[in-house]
Amino acid sequence: MFLRLIVVAAIALIAWASLVRPSEGAGPERAYVIRTGDTLWSIAEAHYSGDPRAGVLTLQRRNRLEGAIIRPGERIVLP
Repeated sequence: MFLRLIVVAAIALIAWASLVRPSEGAGPERAYVIRTGDTLWSIAEAHYSGDPRAGVLTLQRRNRLEGAIIRPGERIVLP
């Protein structure tokens, strides 16, 4: 009985795993090169809808930025 339960669970897991796909809801990440005059706030306003504070936080987390200092020529990822 226990073996039958293990086999059924394994088959169910394999079937589920074959149907699951990664989410593409957020879209692809893009690289962005910082230009003179850019700030995290201005980048967030230009590339994210809603409150720019959330965009700034997203940029900081994704790019492992500890502060808000960015320099022209740096490359960041826009998630």
